[in-house]
Amino acid sequence: GGNQEIIAHLQAAIIKRTEQLIFLWGAAGLGKSHLLHASCQLAHEQGHSAFIINLNPEQLPDSSILDDLDAIDSVCVDNIDAIAGVSEWEQAFFNFFNRHRDNDQQLILSAASPPNYLTVQLADLKTRLNWGLTLKLKALTDADSMGALHFKADSLGFEISPQVGRFLLTHFSRDLPSLWALLDRLDQASLAAKRKLTLPFLRQLLKTSPDL
Repeated sequence: GGNQEIIAHLQAAIIKRTEQLIFLWGAAGLGKSHLLHASCQLAHEQGHSAFIINLNPEQLPDSSILDDLDAIDSVCVDNIDAIAGVSEWEQAFFNFFNRHRDNDQQLILSAASPPNYLTVQLADLKTRLNWGLTLKLKALTDADSMGALHFKADSLGFEISPQVGRFLLTHFSRDLPSLWALLDRLDQASLAAKRKLTLPFLRQLLKTSPDL
């Protein structure tokens, strides 16, 4: 599936620092926000500082928030399309982008549309948003869902076996936000019980917590 390749690109880019700019785009419900959060967690695991901003078009924060992020190795910005047409934010992000690039740091952005379709007014910013690796998220296949589960588990610092992965895909909602929220809950449960996330433990959990 196409998203397996995307997840592999993301992991490699974060672990090996192969790309300075990654632009993720796709429809709602495909897990862009969750991929960004997992990317931040993976960067932390690799010893890099990382920070995520979620831009709400209804309530954009002050653009000066970017000034505090100059020293961060990996900055993830969810809903970058929210700044399109907001001149103060466009200029501030353009300046931040240049500083970040000069410092050889990493930017991972997400939007509903590809960078060349954003209604960004500042031409130089639009050009820069097209400089990096652009990845389109597609509807998930089973293989994609399995790959996404492994990526999320890696970012949380544990492994899931193929059997556990298949069990989760068979018994739970397959959309990425739901799957990753489930993994967060399973991670907490396995930490609390001081047990690895095995199939027997998972079955036991479901008996004691059927609304997991």
